[in-house]
Amino acid sequence: MSQAAKVKFLEAGPFHQHLKARVDQYLEGRGRSPRDLPGMYAKTGAILGWFAASYVWLVFGATGVWGAAAGCVSLGLAMAGIGFSIMHDANHGSYSDRRFINRLMGWTLDVVGGSSYVWSWKHNIFHHSHPNVAGLDEDIDIQPLCRIAPGQRSYAAHRFQHLYIWLLYGLLPLKWHFIDDFRNLVSGRIGHQKMPRPSAWKLTGVLAGKLLFFGWALGIPLLVHSAWQVALGYAVTSLVLGVTLSTVFQLAHCVEEAEFREVPEGNHTFPRDWAEHQVETTVDFARGNPLVSWYLGGLNFQVEHHLFPRVSHLHYPALSRIVERTCQEHGIRYRSQQSVGAALKSHVRWLKRMGRPALEGGSLVKA
Repeated sequence: MSQAAKVKFLEAGPFHQHLKARVDQYLEGRGRSPRDLPGMYAKTGAILGWFAASYVWLVFGATGVWGAAAGCVSLGLAMAGIGFSIMHDANHGSYSDRRFINRLMGWTLDVVGGSSYVWSWKHNIFHHSHPNVAGLDEDIDIQPLCRIAPGQRSYAAHRFQHLYIWLLYGLLPLKWHFIDDFRNLVSGRIGHQKMPRPSAWKLTGVLAGKLLFFGWALGIPLLVHSAWQVALGYAVTSLVLGVTLSTVFQLAHCVEEAEFREVPEGNHTFPRDWAEHQVETTVDFARGNPLVSWYLGGLNFQVEHHLFPRVSHLHYPALSRIVERTCQEHGIRYRSQQSVGAALKSHVRWLKRMGRPALEGGSLVKA
């Protein structure tokens, strides 16, 4: 049994019950479907078309350094868009009511080099169950290279982490594609927590996805370009993808406004319910920017996503108003940054703060 399975929250309190009733009323009372929205299918077509066009241009059409560079940037951003808007909803079961469609759309992560099986455990189970809890949330663990949570060990080099962490973000896809997924499958662990090894059928899907990815990302380009050109193109595309993915996910949790917690001692029960924990450890940003919301797949509405992960992200702007109003009525602080720039600055300030442990202040909230 994993450590996460032993840690519990209090029973749902008035805030969670009231919020759920209001969201149910918004969806059911007005005949809105939580999933299977026509807008999601149209958006999927647009992003996959962007991905395909970028790939064809980069491999078969680009001429010169600037043409290739534009292709790498476009392809990297399109791959991130697949992660934000397609596979994320699908692997949460919020894309469609039909399991087959969710599985098919979720497998787009495998197509771009990740493993939907490993990711579902790492993100859906370990991160969503205990966001910003040191030792349980692997998304905030970059030890020993960086320190982004108060409960983590500090090293002298962390004083400069706000400068070098962007390179580490850029290297994420490389680790994903070649190391982490294979290591997790072999060890049966993600960080400190146990992950069930996949069935033969699911393992076949993981390996088939890796082969498909290496085929289109490296194999086909090697037929028409030299090895160094392919390696450079892969590196630049991965750098764009990694920085984009990592930064967006960090802006919701690793900022000054978010709270961090430790695993409770003794009875292993948090002195609050699950919904309150989600709101306290998560921050929205750029809620009024429709272009950002479209590209990020609603990940700038992380509070709503954590509270209602099985509802399509197309509903999040409306849900955010419900969540904010309910938080105010129950005395729970709802946190939101005005823009991407404001959230990014807060993330950098937080990295600097964690690089100087003497200045932590009251960042860590002990349960």
